[in-house]
Amino acid sequence: MNTTVLKTEARLFAREPGSVFWVTVSPTLLLVVLGLIPSFRKASDDLGGLRVVDLYVPVSVLFALIMAGLQAMPPVLTGYRERGILRRMRTTPVRPSALLTAQLLVHAAVALVSAALVVTVGRAAFGVRLPGQPAGYVLALLLAVAGALALGAAVCAVSRTQKIATAVGSAVFFPTMFTAGVWVPVQAMPDTLRGIVHLTPFGAASEALGDAAAGGWPGWTHLGVMALWTALLTWAAARWFRWE
Repeated sequence: MNTTVLKTEARLFAREPGSVFWVTVSPTLLLVVLGLIPSFRKASDDLGGLRVVDLYVPVSVLFALIMAGLQAMPPVLTGYRERGILRRMRTTPVRPSALLTAQLLVHAAVALVSAALVVTVGRAAFGVRLPGQPAGYVLALLLAVAGALALGAAVCAVSRTQKIATAVGSAVFFPTMFTAGVWVPVQAMPDTLRGIVHLTPFGAASEALGDAAAGGWPGWTHLGVMALWTALLTWAAARWFRWE
């Protein structure tokens, strides 16, 4: 991949204050706001001795990934295609695939930086324990990043214009927020609903990150669900994506 394209896309992303805020700042801000609620800093027997703020660290991490995959990336890529940039790149030494790869790498990197910021602030401000199983946490996080970007690529594939991409991304955004546990942590959901949510990519990711944070290895079922969704969404994006 052309490193010049990667650097250019990174600079363009940094010049978008809206994207920078929603992907890198808002997840940590969400955690801080919730952590300032006194009752959320008290251990609960219903949560296995955990505090609500403990549960919202992986939720805030997933929020960052969702923002990068669904709200930031699709409008940019679809806008490039709508303006004919991808078509014109076919006549240059830089292939359109280089631009697509650069976009994926930039948003993946920003999402990971945001995730690290959430974990750091959670530890420093509210005493949230660092992941007890770092290797399992990193594995679950990377799978979650891949799933979020695959979902965003699928949105790009089925959206012909930038406005459609924004609309489709917003429509998918709210269900993914729910399954990630933004409104109700997955661990606090009723058993039946929790079992259903476990079959979704972000519901499985929430459980996998929670398991690793608590010191255990993420459940292989959860990791498998995440990997399967990533493969399916990647196939769908590759199948339906059009360069022009």
